[in-house]
Amino acid sequence: MRPLFLTCVIWSSIFAQQVTIRSGPMVGFSDMRQVTVWVQTTRSATVQLEYADTTQPNRWYRSSPVVTEHNDAFVAHLVADSVLPGKIYRYQILLDGRPIERPYRQLFRTPPLWQWRTDPPLFRIALGSCAYINERDYDRPGTPYGGEYSIFEAIAAADPHIMLWLGDNVYFREPDWNSWTGIIHRYTHDRATPQVQPLLAATCNIAIWDDHDYGPNDADRGFWNKHQTRRAFDLFWANPPAVFPNEGITTKFTWGDCDFFLLDDRWWRSPNNRKTGPRTLLGREQFEWLVDNLVSSQATFKFVCIGGQVLNPVARFENMATYAEERNHLIETIRREGVRNVIFLTGDRHHTELSRALDYADADTLVLYDLTVSPLTSGVNTRAAEEPNTLRVDGTLVTKRNFATIDVEGPRLQRRLRIRVYDSKGQLQWERIIEQQR
Repeated sequence: MRPLFLTCVIWSSIFAQQVTIRSGPMVGFSDMRQVTVWVQTTRSATVQLEYADTTQPNRWYRSSPVVTEHNDAFVAHLVADSVLPGKIYRYQILLDGRPIERPYRQLFRTPPLWQWRTDPPLFRIALGSCAYINERDYDRPGTPYGGEYSIFEAIAAADPHIMLWLGDNVYFREPDWNSWTGIIHRYTHDRATPQVQPLLAATCNIAIWDDHDYGPNDADRGFWNKHQTRRAFDLFWANPPAVFPNEGITTKFTWGDCDFFLLDDRWWRSPNNRKTGPRTLLGREQFEWLVDNLVSSQATFKFVCIGGQVLNPVARFENMATYAEERNHLIETIRREGVRNVIFLTGDRHHTELSRALDYADADTLVLYDLTVSPLTSGVNTRAAEEPNTLRVDGTLVTKRNFATIDVEGPRLQRRLRIRVYDSKGQLQWERIIEQQR
């Protein structure tokens, strides 16, 4: 019996060490002819993506294989390059040729080719910021800062086409931000949260960063290790390629008749307490890139995604109002260029509100909006009502964990945004409609 017992022990040990998925899969940047899917394995493996159009379920395609490696946290970016516009695909991950089952939907969509053919498509965006995942050994003592992780399941239940992560998507702690090992530990720990997996697997996930996933609290351009945190951001997200190689995370993408401009509010940011030299948040090059692209955009709505509030005039904490000259220059430039339907999508503040700015000097009344959505799972700013944001739209302040959805709807030339804000259980808090300006 002893040889049989040893054989069982050996095989049990081999099975226990068999590679599997640690986190994901996560759908990333999705375009008409290419979709990227992210996955993290428990150890080195050859990984492939197998996918099929849901209308042709027996015709499967495979991505090129990728070998996951320790230095890259066993992460793979898998490219589906046999896709067509306006399709829904089901997929699975193969590890060393073996399909891995997951207990939730694994789907990705490609944007439709509608131009010169139909009205723009209806689609839904979900958004939020400030996702703190507790880890007792490294958190501050006292009441846990994070909670209500079921909010991710509520977002998945809303079935968005796109999930925008608006910064502070992980919170680096003191043992994290000074080393590659620490940075990877934080991303790996947080990304494995069970409640977030269904959202990652069936929605296009796109991210920007803010201070806590860039470096220490209130980190600025002087943060010495920002090239490593940028490398980790690129590794753990699957965004469109950045427009400034080896610098910030700035980029853009398009879905339907909407352009999304993803800004970096940290890489070029002057220190808060700096008394000499030019004071900037965006930096000259990124500022001009944004204006150039807003002016050139043919999109109905232009969503400018940035970690901190832009329109709120209260110069407090890290609002752009603390960089008053640049904020005013940005708003004035947008108005002078006549760029309509600009919506800032922001986070950071640990409360949610919609701000609205009018230019009555403009004959057609040019309007700017700033939708701040925060927090997902972090602590809440319960004193937000005391802040005198004179641009806040009445009834839109939320001081509990929450997320938002934006439905882009209506026929061409009569498009509108239907904004809804929900609490962590998926209960509606408020709803507003923003009509297209023409």
